[in-house]
Amino acid sequence: MTEIKVPTLGESVTEATVAQWLKKEGDAVAADEPIVELETDKVTLEVNAPESGVIAKITVAEGGNVEVGAVLGEIEAGAAANDGGSKQKDSKENAQKENAKAANNTPDSKKAEDEVSGDVPSDKQHDEAGQQLSPAVRKMVADNNLDASQIKGSGKDGRITKGDVIDYMDNGGASKPAGQTPAYQAVNTHPVDAHGAPREERVRMTRLRKRISERLKEAQNTAAILTTFNEVDMTAIMELRKQYQDVFVKKHDVKLGFMSFFVKAAVNALKEIPELNAEIDGDEIVYKNFYNIGVAVSTPQGLVVPVVRDADAKNMAEIEKNIVELGTRARDGKITMDDMQGGTFTVTNGGIFGSLLSTPILNTPQTAILGMHKIQQRPMVMPDGSIEARPMMYLAMSYDHRLIDGREAVTFLVRIKEALEDPQRLVLDI
Repeated sequence: MTEIKVPTLGESVTEATVAQWLKKEGDAVAADEPIVELETDKVTLEVNAPESGVIAKITVAEGGNVEVGAVLGEIEAGAAANDGGSKQKDSKENAQKENAKAANNTPDSKKAEDEVSGDVPSDKQHDEAGQQLSPAVRKMVADNNLDASQIKGSGKDGRITKGDVIDYMDNGGASKPAGQTPAYQAVNTHPVDAHGAPREERVRMTRLRKRISERLKEAQNTAAILTTFNEVDMTAIMELRKQYQDVFVKKHDVKLGFMSFFVKAAVNALKEIPELNAEIDGDEIVYKNFYNIGVAVSTPQGLVVPVVRDADAKNMAEIEKNIVELGTRARDGKITMDDMQGGTFTVTNGGIFGSLLSTPILNTPQTAILGMHKIQQRPMVMPDGSIEARPMMYLAMSYDHRLIDGREAVTFLVRIKEALEDPQRLVLDI
């Protein structure tokens, strides 16, 4: 027997929850095939089979908490390929496979081996409409009570991807009153309404959501958070993007977005006011001479903040590519611990959801966070006294008043405003 163990989960992470078993006892698996999903307080990760064989025993059920190194189950190595066993054993195994295939429409062992080799999509299963769903997509559909038959797939052969599920939910996709995975089973606490749906549901909080709530509350309890505001005229940046977008995409194969301007502007301002790129450690101030900018990304599992490392050494195209890559991986559940560690300053954009103004909470131990918001046409008085409709954005910067005074905070935000309204400053580094 070969034990299936909880792998190293990352720095400072010692415990996880078994979110979903992708295989069950008696199923054949190939080496390195995903067999179980674990959820930590930061990411969801898959545990692969240490070698080929049959799942002989599942030790920890879905919803159970496990520590690093704990045994999740056992694999009987080589059992699937063992032709020398008794006919009775072979008959039993074949019956189990046929029953499982009939009940759940899962692939047989030969197909599982083909999937690992790349001949067919890895570990696909079917929903009630006959669509093929990967384990991660199936979990997302179940956790959000969605009807997969209503989601249009953009993957190969029309398969549904995580991005398709996110787009469906962002566009107001309705959910269906369906059961969730055992780890997050909803419990009805009131009678159903006129449509047969429960009036209330009790759903266990995920590890990631619990960790987010703990960190946000910790920030409020620890730091003296204050927020300062300003507004920026986005005309110059919008015109620059319009003028050079096609050329930029052709050369760099990525769109020129707004975020790279904000990251560059933030780096320039942080160089001038280093307190905003520092942290408090006991009775000492740790000044950072590097600029790792965290970019908040909303995912179905919760808010995560992957980091654009050494942003001061990257050009606009490199920053845009880095942000797109990190955002895609975060929404697909493929972000790693390393991707989210080491940030010195954070930028968050509530404007993509329509937020006009907000007061962001610090991403501790960082001492400041910049909030972007919705661009909206507003009447502005120009220097010559005329009134024009201009694309304006409110900026909000929350900071730790224990380290940063109002003068530094306001100056920093003014530098951001100046750089964005006159993008040439970013090129000239002034």
